[in-house]
Amino acid sequence: MHEAPKTEIFGLDCYSPAQIQANVEKLGVKKATMPFLPSFMLSVVAGGAIGLGAMYFLIILSDPGLGFALQRVLGGVAFSLGLLVVTVAGAELFTGNTLIVMAWVNRQITTGDVLRNWTTVWLGNLVGALGLAALLTLAHIYTLNESGFGTALLKVAVGKVASDSLTIFVKGVLCNVLVCLAVWLAYAGRTVVDKLAAIVLPVSAFVAAGFEHCIANQFYLPLALLLKATGHVPAGLDLSALTVASVLHNLAFATLGNIVGGGVMVGMVYWLIFRRGLGGLYPLPHAKAQAPAE
Repeated sequence: MHEAPKTEIFGLDCYSPAQIQANVEKLGVKKATMPFLPSFMLSVVAGGAIGLGAMYFLIILSDPGLGFALQRVLGGVAFSLGLLVVTVAGAELFTGNTLIVMAWVNRQITTGDVLRNWTTVWLGNLVGALGLAALLTLAHIYTLNESGFGTALLKVAVGKVASDSLTIFVKGVLCNVLVCLAVWLAYAGRTVVDKLAAIVLPVSAFVAAGFEHCIANQFYLPLALLLKATGHVPAGLDLSALTVASVLHNLAFATLGNIVGGGVMVGMVYWLIFRRGLGGLYPLPHAKAQAPAE
């Protein structure tokens, strides 16, 4: 067997930044022109996958014996499960799909294609997240660790809906900068281990910092509403701010922030660098780029 050719970047056996940029554009066209049904079904899978990562995070958050930093970092590493499933197994995640603006700004897809993809994927993610939340409620997941899981969930949810619009928006921007950098780094890898190593640090950083990921919030907040509706609420915890209206408010501003963070601060920046600026520093032409496995 022949070894895969190495890139010029310090001799590392990974895709170069210029290759990643070209491949993200190609994938953007593919995603934006995918028929509705496969796009929607893959989006449902992604919503469930992110929900599983969020569930894993809450299990760690439910242990009061861990210090704040350790709890957050370990929880963030656990949350990485969701993006690993999306990246390696193949699924359509709204926050990652904000990168399709690279194909849009290069006039390979239309504005209608972008909006259609984002709407389909966001709604599919919501269905997957809601489905998992319903199943976990039926499984009485909130009783884990002597109901520590439910307490941790409700505290997270109350904190999210208590924030003002600007705070949610800015946290959404910061979140998707890290998420899309994780996706970008994962595209550099050639193996599952490469992708896992690339994903863990950026994802755990946004989780540890408490930034706003609209798809994770599609899981946290409805699950918290379901728990509130069942009456399994710890004494002394005020849930008056946790309403359907406050949940929709959070999702709206987190979504807008995620679009700016991923589409503008990662997608547009890299497009400007490699399409209009510094791409010539990397001698491998776009035409020879090979698409990484989705």
